[in-house]
Amino acid sequence: MGRSGLLDLEKHFAFYGAYHSNPINIYIHMLFVWPIFFTSLVLLYFTPSLFNFLPSGYNLNFGFLFTLIYALFYVCLDKKSGSLAALLCFICWVGGSSLAGRLGFSLAWKVVLASQLFCWTGQFIGHGVFEKRAPALLDNLTQAFLMAPFFVLLEALQMYCGYEPYPGFHASVQAKIEADIKEWQDKKQKKSS
Repeated sequence: MGRSGLLDLEKHFAFYGAYHSNPINIYIHMLFVWPIFFTSLVLLYFTPSLFNFLPSGYNLNFGFLFTLIYALFYVCLDKKSGSLAALLCFICWVGGSSLAGRLGFSLAWKVVLASQLFCWTGQFIGHGVFEKRAPALLDNLTQAFLMAPFFVLLEALQMYCGYEPYPGFHASVQAKIEADIKEWQDKKQKKSS
């Protein structure tokens, strides 16, 4: 049922999951990943418009392009949860554009900076104190940034609704996560001995 290459959801989820196996770290990421995405879109509101045909305040700029890429990628990974993630991405874009338009650049960048610092600090604490493993972004920056919002959504859907993109997904991913963590621990132990 799984796919291969860029659309291999199991591979992406297992990679990200291997860096987020501690329950407290997972909850920290659930709290902070989407606000990072949202505030990034607030800042990207101020990028030049690529096309100008939407109502005032909603520009097809880099924020929209960023949102569109994320949304399409998530839908390609899994139609159901990906569609929900895509909807959340567009809600963030509309909300971020609206907030940015009200704040103006001189205040918006300060709000974004404070929010980003707070959220990133929380996540690094989650990794350092609870996970005891460096963040995924240190090993694969693109995959970590691209998958983070979808990962925390899938994690929440699985935790609270028992959702799986297809039968056996969670068990297969969990086995890959455990194998990756064991490999990482073995390498860590070899370095220290």
